[in-house]
Amino acid sequence: MTTVQGALLDLDGVLYVGGTLLPGAREALERLRARAMPVRFVTNTTRRPRRMILADLSAMGVTIGDEELVTPSGAACAWLKERGLSPHLLVHPNLKEDFTDVLSGGAQAVVIGDAGSGFTYGALNRAFRLLMSGAPLLALAKNRYFREPDGLSLDAGPFVAALEFASGRSAEVVGKPAPAFFRTAAAGLGCLPEDTVMVGDDVEADVNGAVAAGLQAILVRTGKFQEQDLERLHADAAVVADFAAAVDRILAESAG
Repeated sequence: MTTVQGALLDLDGVLYVGGTLLPGAREALERLRARAMPVRFVTNTTRRPRRMILADLSAMGVTIGDEELVTPSGAACAWLKERGLSPHLLVHPNLKEDFTDVLSGGAQAVVIGDAGSGFTYGALNRAFRLLMSGAPLLALAKNRYFREPDGLSLDAGPFVAALEFASGRSAEVVGKPAPAFFRTAAAGLGCLPEDTVMVGDDVEADVNGAVAAGLQAILVRTGKFQEQDLERLHADAAVVADFAAAVDRILAESAG
């Protein structure tokens, strides 16, 4: 690792799993704060709006500023506004509040996130028909799976892939691992990508994606991590036990 001036931190699987903080996570974050290390919390979670994410963190004893949270729904709203499009949402009902400020009516783009039990045949088929009529496909994320308290669960990625296959159209991904997502988050820290480190538990979306965008990256062995992930890990990424160990490494490499 070269000198680190700012950190991007994944949430679920790094700081907590389900609604429970991982051991040492709060204290490790406090150590980053004490060193005045600028941070952004970057998540591909698309079942909860940013309001709920902030509230859940607060309930776990972790307080972050609204400006410190970077989500795919925020990136999607910016994308839609730039193009004057309205969203056809194939997302979890909780997430719809994040899209209240974008256009309604007119030309549409299919916006897909982790809809959970909302991934019914009817919902997927309505999105498919819009795509076949020329609507663009916007994926909030393309993660394959995530970890819940009772085990691994399908994420949005398999359903994005199904719509891509059926329609012959490629999705534009606005969350991790899109390079623009990482670079925008790093710019929000006031840092160059090469001076920014990403800490995550997803080898593809968090770690390899960050390296491809020019950032440094650390994979933690918590959350969804599995030993076979190491076979796909970019050679430039580091691997540590948990978030506390990642903070040890960051502070050792930080300026000042």
